[in-house]
Amino acid sequence: MEVEEGASVGVGGGKIKVGVCVMEKKVSSSPMGQILDRLESFGEFEILHFRDKVILEDPIESWPICDCLIAFHSSGYPLEKAQAYAALRKPFLVNELDPQYLLHDRRKVYEHLEMYGIPVPRYACVNRKVPNEDLDYFVEEEDFVEVNGERFWKPFVEKPVNGDDHSIMIYYPSSAGGGMKELFRKIGNRSSEFHPDVRRVRREGSFIYEEFMSTGGTDVKVYTVGPEYAHAEARKSPVVDGVVMRNTDGKEVRYPVLLTPAEKQMARQLCIAFRQTVCGFDLLRSEGCSYVCDVNGWSFVKNSYKYYDDAACVLRKMCLDAKAPHLSSTLPPTLPWKFNKPIQSNKGLTRQGNGQSEELRCVIAVIRHGDRTPKQKVKLNVTEEKLLNLMLKYNGGKPRAETKLKSAVQLQDLLDATRMLVPRTRPGRESDSDPEDLEHAEKLRQVKAVLEEGGNFSGIYRKVQLKPMKWDGEGEKERPVEALMILKYGGVLTHAGRKQAEELGRFFRYNMYPGEGTGLLRLHSTYRHDLKIYSSDEGRVQMSAAAFAKGLLDLEGQLTPILVSLVSKDSSMLDGLDTASTEMEAAKARLNEIVTCGKKMINEHGSSEEFPWMTDGAGVPPNANELLRELVTLTKNVTEQVRILAMDEKENLTEQYDMYDQAKALGKTNIDSDRIASGLPCGSEGFLLMFARWIKLARDLYNERKDRFDITQIPDIYDSCKYDLLHNSHLGLQGLDELFKVAQLLADGVIPNEYGINPQQKLKIGSKVARRLMGKILIDLRNTREEAMSVAELKEQHVSLSLSSSKKHQDKNISPKRDDLRRPGTGDKDEDDDDKETKYRLDPKYANVKTPERHVRTRLYFTSESHIHSLMNVLRYCNLDESLQGEESLISQNALERLFKTKELDYMSYIVLRLFENTEVSLEDPKRFRIELTFSRGADLSPLEEKNDDEAESLMREHTLPIMGPERLQEVGSCLTLETMEKMVHPFAMPPEDFPPASAPVGFSGYFSKSAAVLERLVKLFHSYKNSSSDGKS
Repeated sequence: MEVEEGASVGVGGGKIKVGVCVMEKKVSSSPMGQILDRLESFGEFEILHFRDKVILEDPIESWPICDCLIAFHSSGYPLEKAQAYAALRKPFLVNELDPQYLLHDRRKVYEHLEMYGIPVPRYACVNRKVPNEDLDYFVEEEDFVEVNGERFWKPFVEKPVNGDDHSIMIYYPSSAGGGMKELFRKIGNRSSEFHPDVRRVRREGSFIYEEFMSTGGTDVKVYTVGPEYAHAEARKSPVVDGVVMRNTDGKEVRYPVLLTPAEKQMARQLCIAFRQTVCGFDLLRSEGCSYVCDVNGWSFVKNSYKYYDDAACVLRKMCLDAKAPHLSSTLPPTLPWKFNKPIQSNKGLTRQGNGQSEELRCVIAVIRHGDRTPKQKVKLNVTEEKLLNLMLKYNGGKPRAETKLKSAVQLQDLLDATRMLVPRTRPGRESDSDPEDLEHAEKLRQVKAVLEEGGNFSGIYRKVQLKPMKWDGEGEKERPVEALMILKYGGVLTHAGRKQAEELGRFFRYNMYPGEGTGLLRLHSTYRHDLKIYSSDEGRVQMSAAAFAKGLLDLEGQLTPILVSLVSKDSSMLDGLDTASTEMEAAKARLNEIVTCGKKMINEHGSSEEFPWMTDGAGVPPNANELLRELVTLTKNVTEQVRILAMDEKENLTEQYDMYDQAKALGKTNIDSDRIASGLPCGSEGFLLMFARWIKLARDLYNERKDRFDITQIPDIYDSCKYDLLHNSHLGLQGLDELFKVAQLLADGVIPNEYGINPQQKLKIGSKVARRLMGKILIDLRNTREEAMSVAELKEQHVSLSLSSSKKHQDKNISPKRDDLRRPGTGDKDEDDDDKETKYRLDPKYANVKTPERHVRTRLYFTSESHIHSLMNVLRYCNLDESLQGEESLISQNALERLFKTKELDYMSYIVLRLFENTEVSLEDPKRFRIELTFSRGADLSPLEEKNDDEAESLMREHTLPIMGPERLQEVGSCLTLETMEKMVHPFAMPPEDFPPASAPVGFSGYFSKSAAVLERLVKLFHSYKNSSSDGKS
């Protein structure tokens, strides 16, 4: 039977026929159904299912005729028959059929992987023609086997050469007790079994012996959909205890992980090497390198709608490229099965740069954490024997050493001791007890309440310090008799904070990268997106980073595995104010004079009328002293209302709700409606702790006896007002709105000035606090520039080599002389690892993508308010430094005025630097690389200020404030070059030589030591892969 002509396919309403020649058991799987349904929903395809009876019994001539064919081997599948059908009808093959034979023999799989330069564990093969055959090249001793002179010490792995046999053994050394662990396909909740008495290897067949790779108890499964896309998931390794981790739905717990650039390259090479578009393989990550240990063939991810979306889009494009290329140029901006839209305005952003010649190269963002509970602290002097003994227990019995209690065991010990010390009942108002004793008892009760909060110590941010203050006795008999206890708690990311971070990540995905909302996902799924996320050491900052990553990458599931997989802590760069403590104390002292006495002074660099931000204490309201007294009165009013609620709180009501778990709360993005309906405060805070929060603020703000204000309490009062207005408005506290307005007026003047009372001081403090962060940002920008220039030089080189190769009489001794035009993969030892990674990864010669040079580096830094203010102050005032006199500010005059009026950089505020490359100007032109600066004020407070608006009421019901969109820090059409940026911020940045040396990219060293012949083979295979795809068009 002749093949029907397909020229009119996709034209005039004709649909492309996709044949699914697969055993029914495989077709009925959920992932296959999800992807095929999505493919069909595009409206361009007709799915034809070949039933088992057709596949097994009918002649191929009677099989349905299709344009594209999905066919893969499984148990009982007639692969030869499918090959005959493909030869007859010549459809476009999603997965090539001939190479599928390789997958049944692990020896051939490893040989094929090595042939294409893909790392595998060190291994050797033992081939037997008959069971129990003695082989002279195989030796077994107690703790090793030797194959052809190559020794494998235990632990080692033993695999049957038959790829369909999943009985894999691991043998352990006698020094560890010996024995063997058998790995097998999951049976219930088991995936392995340990046999302590089995010490001898199997001899009834042929086996591969390979070195055991330590992976930290985690396996990585990688799933490709074509050479351009790879999705990876991590799971608990069966070698740990053989117990399969499952969620509440009974599914194995897996979570998506980022592949390194090297691993993405491995995935692409593997897909091409085996000519399998849809292909799964197992990856081992060990000691900084990655190895492929198994290739599975056709495999889909389970339970990931994001993956189903991506897979359907990639398969659609492949089929259209083969059969209807006129339809494949664009992806519908709205996928047929879902509706995506940006959540914020993006007026402050350019989409693709200025014109078609500009390409986005780098996105750097410094982001504040999301909405949190107020940070709190309790201090009390303790003399109780139980508490002093507890301090000695955990400081090694040293009477003068302080103790920090953080772990669950330590905090439980403290709680047990505190419960025994707290009075059973509160004394009445007419009690004759000493006021200091009453205050001490109340503080102990507060400590007890904080420690009991949540019902367990999982996920709650609490820590206790015990510092000895007085001692008795001498020498070995010396004992502490009094200690200072400091309990720090609160500052926990709320459900609203998580929601804010996730939505901001989603906004970045839609607006910071080229494409129609799916641009970042396509970049990220290929090897063209280099993402790193850093966080300070604070829990709220880390969880904000994880929630943001979830939204950015369209991830699923809980935050904890995302945090572990994607977020790196760097407290030295993103934590602490110690480096500028002296200057900040001086600023606060001067600020106190201005707020309490109204003493202002014009700075020498400009008048207060023309440049109001140049004034000492700019932004402090002129009637601050009067507002302070009003603040005291209003704070007392609110505190008294909370005191009454706390006094009326019933013990049984507290106990009913004390099992609230903050760890579980982090898994939710909505409020706890049951607590709200019961009239309790939002979150885990009870009325007692709420009162403790307010009474401390009231006492610390104003000392009546000395008639002295502590203006450092103003930000904390504002913080508590804002929190209770958003999360506890249902409690109906009278006067809270008025208190918020007064506190906001004062906080808008106090908070920015705590980081410097004038621009020069702001610059000095900012440069000290953000010095390391600024240095790292410069390194990011410079690395991106070098990478982009390497790619541009390679493109020039390829053009030059192509032209020269076409000349018939070219002198064969002529070769490029410039060191920076070396071919990638030559193994030149002078090349540094970063250089090698750049050239090979982005070489268009090997990249089967439309825009291989569109490699984007993303660096995200999550931190606290102090670092956001410090970085912003360096950016806007750097030109005031003596070394930069006469230079214009990096920030436009218009933006400086807006920043002065902004005052607060609230939760989820951010600063973004985007680096664009203009490919139409020369490499030497400074305008080749342009910086775009934007910022966001963070959470929008207008719903708290304008409560009549319907949208505001809705947001208040959800306890969540929206994030303001980005604003430009430069004039439209201006060009801030990277060269200028470096010159202006370099004096305030940590120099690169002060940073620890960068480690070599994971797994890359092996690739670049390969011979040029291997690379040439990859190039030829790549072209043959493209040709095989185009052959299907006929």
